[in-house]
Amino acid sequence: MPADSVDAGKEGKLIHVSGAVKTDAPVADNELAVQATAVKLIRTVEMFQWKEHEKSESRKKIGGGTETVKTWEYKKEWSDGRIDSSQFKLPEGHENPDAPQFATKTFTANQVTVGAFTMSPAQIGQLTDTTALPVEAAAAEQLPAEVKDKFKVASGKFYQGEDPATPKVGDVRISFQVVNPSTVSLVGVQTGQTFAPYQTATGTTILLVEEGSLTAPQMFRKAQDANTFMTWLIRVGGFFLMFLGIFMLFRPIVVFADVVPLFGTMLGAGIGLFAFLGAAILSFLTIAIAWVFYRPFIGITMLVLAAAAFYWLLSVGMKKKAARAAAMVPAPV
Repeated sequence: MPADSVDAGKEGKLIHVSGAVKTDAPVADNELAVQATAVKLIRTVEMFQWKEHEKSESRKKIGGGTETVKTWEYKKEWSDGRIDSSQFKLPEGHENPDAPQFATKTFTANQVTVGAFTMSPAQIGQLTDTTALPVEAAAAEQLPAEVKDKFKVASGKFYQGEDPATPKVGDVRISFQVVNPSTVSLVGVQTGQTFAPYQTATGTTILLVEEGSLTAPQMFRKAQDANTFMTWLIRVGGFFLMFLGIFMLFRPIVVFADVVPLFGTMLGAGIGLFAFLGAAILSFLTIAIAWVFYRPFIGITMLVLAAAAFYWLLSVGMKKKAARAAAMVPAPV
């Protein structure tokens, strides 16, 4: 649909619109007297503080088994939000001060439009292309009276502390980023002059936002690519968890064999290979069962392949077992 007018006849329909983003007024952080002509103004507050880093190392024990040895290291770092040092393993000497007076916050323009349409809060939330907004040196003079003596401007940021070059625990720095108006492409259900998510038959929703001028097919293609990537990410994660579960199921055997370190290492490698193959077949089987409901031909084909792989793995094991049994039979005299 063209962005310059709203067609009442398309009410409740899934539509595509492209156009330039505009805002009704500058967006402002009144607490620190910073404003910009933008869709969003993002204030990021960081404090220089202690941060705990935990390291774990597995070591084999004499007599079999392994033990996990943990060590803790403490470093001074810039971090968004206060780190609770009371939860440290060694809090003594690593105490963090109270949280800063200000917190990280996002300010959004009251009205964001694309032609005759108004973007919904959910659509505005998908605009994430930020640009740094340096704080000018004169901005310190514009600060409210209650904080004017606490902050200075250094490297385009408000700074609370003695020397930005050598920060101390408790120092605070505040930076700003903006999401500037640009050309966007939108897909959603026309609801008056704004947009709502489209409810699909599978229970998911469609409310697409892309920066730049994209056609509807291009937007759906990008959404499908993102969905495919997430699907494979979940599949890989499921495979890893299945592999870990199978490996841990047989882990006690490795621990028992660790009485002789070489045997434990060899057995661990063998069980690792078995767990990998088992997880691969079971993961493939799980995916195939899910596919049966949506693409029966693909799902059934995958089930046949999974069954064939399982049968092959089982036959290899039976052949090795038979070979060992034959080797134990004494030769005839």
